[in-house]
Amino acid sequence: MRLYLHQLKAEQLVYWRSREAAVFTFIFPLLLFVLLGSVYSGRIYGVPASQALLAALLAYGCAMVAFAGLSITLVLRREAAILKRLRATPLPPPVYILSLLSSTILVFLAEVVVLFLLGRAVFGTPFPVRAGSLVLVVVLGAVCFAAMGVGLSGLIRSGEGSSAVVNLIVLPMAFLTGAFGPTRHYPQFLRAIGDALPLKYLVDLSNAVYLHHQSFWSQGTAIGVLAAWGAVGVGVALAKFRWEPREA
Repeated sequence: MRLYLHQLKAEQLVYWRSREAAVFTFIFPLLLFVLLGSVYSGRIYGVPASQALLAALLAYGCAMVAFAGLSITLVLRREAAILKRLRATPLPPPVYILSLLSSTILVFLAEVVVLFLLGRAVFGTPFPVRAGSLVLVVVLGAVCFAAMGVGLSGLIRSGEGSSAVVNLIVLPMAFLTGAFGPTRHYPQFLRAIGDALPLKYLVDLSNAVYLHHQSFWSQGTAIGVLAAWGAVGVGVALAKFRWEPREA
């Protein structure tokens, strides 16, 4: 437990001291919320537009923190031989992965809190009615997208290309799944692609819990699909994750 807490503290210090990581994964969703909330007007899904955008950007923030941020971090650490050196320390690999996952959940929880405070201050959006269900959404989303992020890190060959690969996945996925606004006017083939992507189901969960005050457990399909994607991420990570730098 002492090793876990020590590594968790170290992961938090590294994250918050990295300005690039904080801007890319933490601040960017907040900026998008302010910008999109200032552009959209009227009602979306039967609620004020700013409220609907807040629910969707909660899911997008999860993708940025747990998927994009974690995969880039792991690739950079691998190519800098940091992961290789960690294997030579008394820190067991499962403890390292658990501390990294815990740190990711803490960062995402902090972002959720800031999003709600920002929404309340700028747009007057309400706080969640079902806070317990929302916490479950946050934890499930963070765990599943973190698993996919670890898996993706094993497929990216170089640190230089990690940001490009991640952005090529995350940004189109966000547009196709409704994280930046409704998709009902999209062509049918684009909506079909969006329906196959994991972020779609995290957006659905967030909408159901925050906008429509439904319980977390009422969304069995979304929970199952997210869990399945998380299992795929675990499978890819077990097959492809590397502790040592890839040979040039």
